[in-house]
Amino acid sequence: MDLKLPHIIRDYVEASNAHDVEAILACFSEAATVRDENETLHGKAAIKAWVVKTIGKYDFHFEPLRIHEDDGEILLAVSVSGTFPGSPIALDYQFTIAEGKISSLSVE
Repeated sequence: MDLKLPHIIRDYVEASNAHDVEAILACFSEAATVRDENETLHGKAAIKAWVVKTIGKYDFHFEPLRIHEDDGEILLAVSVSGTFPGSPIALDYQFTIAEGKISSLSVE
């Protein structure tokens, strides 16, 4: 990973690539939200279920491409490869960070 990523996002990407569910969850605040695949999840229990499901379904790997920061929002373009049609694809991960944790993540 050559991009200079904020610490918590670097931790999220590394934990995701390792498929380390607990390390991924540690990146999120207790009341965090995740929006992915037309679904909005609230709180760590729902996020944990999403993480476990997506690891099992897609066996994904992230390669950060570009980062843009604006007013507390961080947009990370990511090449995502895995066990899905069209792999790899480019997705935008939009993060909101509060108190050193991910408070919001939207995947588009």
